[in-house]
Amino acid sequence: MTAVLAAAGLGRRYGARWALRDCTLSVPAGHVVGLVGPNGAGKSTLLRLAAGLLAPTAGSLHVLGCRPGDPDVLGRVGFVAQDKPLYGRFTVADTLRMGGWLNPAWDLATARAHLDSLDIPLGQRCGALSGGQRAQVALALALGKRPDLLLLDEPVANLDPLARRQFLQAMLAAAADSGMTVVLSSHLLADLERSCDYLVLLSAARVQLCGPTDDLLDGHRVLTGPAGKADAIAAMHPVVSANVTGRQATLLVRPAHPIADPAWTVRPAALEELVLAYMSDPAAGAAPQLALAAAPEGSR
Repeated sequence: MTAVLAAAGLGRRYGARWALRDCTLSVPAGHVVGLVGPNGAGKSTLLRLAAGLLAPTAGSLHVLGCRPGDPDVLGRVGFVAQDKPLYGRFTVADTLRMGGWLNPAWDLATARAHLDSLDIPLGQRCGALSGGQRAQVALALALGKRPDLLLLDEPVANLDPLARRQFLQAMLAAAADSGMTVVLSSHLLADLERSCDYLVLLSAARVQLCGPTDDLLDGHRVLTGPAGKADAIAAMHPVVSANVTGRQATLLVRPAHPIADPAWTVRPAALEELVLAYMSDPAAGAAPQLALAAAPEGSR
């Protein structure tokens, strides 16, 4: 099956600064993908490249088997930008009519049904809508395209908890009904944990993790045990992060084999632990971590 997103050595530079660099990934169809990373990691740049709004400086990117921006793919990709741009003087009905003018395969019934379910009045000007309503109108525009790929750039960042839940529920329902792939950029890890079954993590403008969320979590363990034995663990297993406090060490590791030492308590990693560890250190787990027991209190 052709990957929905396939990048090889992809990069985008602004002057001397790389917003995205050496990005190589392959995302299969049918997933709800969480795109995470610190500010400036390249999340918005990757989404704008995929939407055909930016051209790469280096490498290649294919979306649904085509180059982004090609006529064959434009109608198959929906994009909701972070600021959810709408014409403030247009009514909601005007906005939906505009969607029909701009999209040959426009499905007005789908867009209308989404807004009707939320009691968003079609005669209301977009500039007078609440933040949650604006987000839902922007989502309705994207869903009206009946896209195979939906790109969402921080769509719920400025919404209250109820509006955020309504947006995510609508997105998940649409994905389940249509089978489309969704790529959702967000800092809200709890939302991603409930919504996403695939994870792409960017840090320092590069891909650090990419794969099914369950597989990534299954490939990591949190160990708690004596600080004096931390070096022995690091000699056998890649250590992603370490916190040593007094005589106790807490390690996030990628176990090379089962850990049977009774001195260590072993448990699965939580998504937040995994994401924060790789975000805080872009080289996490790339090399053996040595002399952990000697690290100062509270350090890695």
